[in-house]
Amino acid sequence: MNATPALVTELQRLIATLESALPGPAPAPDFEQGLAFRWRQRPQGGGYLETVRDLSPIRLNDLMNIDRQKAEIARNTEQFVNGLPANNVLLTGSRGSGKSSLVKALLNEFATRDLRVVEVDKHLLCDLADIVALLEGRKERFIVYCDDLAFSADDASYRALKTTLDGSLHAGAGNVIIYATSNRRHLLPEFHSENLQAHFTENGEIHPGEGVDDKISLSDRFGLWLTFYPNSQDDYLAAVALWLGKHGFALDDTARAAALQWAQGRGNRSSRSASQFARDWAGRQGLARLQR
Repeated sequence: MNATPALVTELQRLIATLESALPGPAPAPDFEQGLAFRWRQRPQGGGYLETVRDLSPIRLNDLMNIDRQKAEIARNTEQFVNGLPANNVLLTGSRGSGKSSLVKALLNEFATRDLRVVEVDKHLLCDLADIVALLEGRKERFIVYCDDLAFSADDASYRALKTTLDGSLHAGAGNVIIYATSNRRHLLPEFHSENLQAHFTENGEIHPGEGVDDKISLSDRFGLWLTFYPNSQDDYLAAVALWLGKHGFALDDTARAAALQWAQGRGNRSSRSASQFARDWAGRQGLARLQR
């Protein structure tokens, strides 16, 4: 039976509607101009690399009290950009101690040598294989960066990271390395009961210790561990002086007392707190001058 013109028109309309609902091609990453990228998911499905335009200007010399950590990660990155063997890096320890800033500073240090950074949120780690496939074969060297990485006890998404780090049959891309920051050394919560090797779990598991091994095996896949520790008061004040200097102020007695009070109110003497205090202090002083 021949279709009527009205039926043909209706079918064409339905096809057009379906085509409009299908995801279009993903935006092409700007590898020529971009230095840093962020992996994004589209509402229709699939992911793409979004170019990050507002890069942090922080440099390695701006980071204080972590000289050993800076030297180690800079050496590892130097090896990587030169095409030499290098390790995936896990940065763990105190909050606000410069872990994330260190990765940003590395980009500014090595960008002219074709280093690039791709930031991936934890919930998108399942796309790591696609990201690596997209970067493989390019002349640039890519740090895939996962910030504040931690998993809950029942979160299985960490297996995607384990596979990409060391567990896949695929050799991986030689121009991709993974740097991750976390406040947890082993990235997953650990419980005292897991160490009781003779204890049977409620569900009848015979070897509960193997659960511990499974958790630790993720952090073991990072070849280089760098631990960050809390600042002493003197280290904190030295960081305050550095950041105040960048705003054109000195650490006089008044600023010193205010900085200590700031740290007490925040409950820590981290380098992040030092930077935040300096910004607040410089803003207050500048506003006072405008109001005179």
